[in-house]
Amino acid sequence: MIVFALVFGLVTLLASAFVVLPLRRRQRADDGTKTRGAWLAVGAGLGVAAVGLGSYAFIGQPQIAMSALRGPSTNDYPALIATLAQRMPQRPDDLEGWTLLGRGYMAYGNASQAAKAFGRAVDIAKAQLGAVPPQLLSSYGEALTQEAGEVTKDAEAAFHQALSEDPSELMARYYLGLALSSRGDKNGALQLWEGVLADAPPNVPWRGALINQMAALRSQTGAGAPFDPAVMVARLASRLETDPNDLDGWLMLIRSYNQLGDKEKAAAALAKARSVFANQADAQAALTQVAQQNSLN
Repeated sequence: MIVFALVFGLVTLLASAFVVLPLRRRQRADDGTKTRGAWLAVGAGLGVAAVGLGSYAFIGQPQIAMSALRGPSTNDYPALIATLAQRMPQRPDDLEGWTLLGRGYMAYGNASQAAKAFGRAVDIAKAQLGAVPPQLLSSYGEALTQEAGEVTKDAEAAFHQALSEDPSELMARYYLGLALSSRGDKNGALQLWEGVLADAPPNVPWRGALINQMAALRSQTGAGAPFDPAVMVARLASRLETDPNDLDGWLMLIRSYNQLGDKEKAAAALAKARSVFANQADAQAALTQVAQQNSLN
């Protein structure tokens, strides 16, 4: 509002100058009465301008005018996405830009536009890199799935291609499990999802939803696909062998071994984790806490 007032005042002063400067040149030729009358006219004009500014500030929306001048705020995500969408046609080969635009559309539920943006990014990656990053393929497949309300053939092809590049890609594995479930292969879907659950970081926000989805699927299959916690724990232990810097994973593994009644493996996992995070005080504190909670030394 302060900036708007300054701009308005500057414009008013410039307009007044066009009136005042000619009057000063004519001051010697005119009598005093005419000069005073002219100055009164200028004063009245400034008064009208002040009243107009005050009225506009009170009943108008100056923030709209100012936002047009300064551009979208960094917190105004829809405006940022709209601005990026307007710029991308002038940057047709910008892989990062099209990928970012696709993510923005997905975040705001516009799967159709997201699929178009990700599709463009996929084409650019093929042309520039000779291959498509697996995460981009999974994002493209997810957008196609959300747009259609089901895992389409194109989406499934994107997920399979993502897994050919990176067999551990979680999103692709989840949606392929969804495709299997929709075709009636519930046991196959459960097998895929058990692997996803075992490999996913313990603190991902969708873990609870996936567990509930798996429980619902098991209730439909009956005893045909029993859930074996030991399998999931074994997969978690295997993943930590290749990626030992996952503190949350170690904490989960220690708790899981203890819940299965295998104190020896829980203690061994605790010792291994302590050696991995030997120089990290926060990690050591977390490990000491989980050891106390599970009655380990």
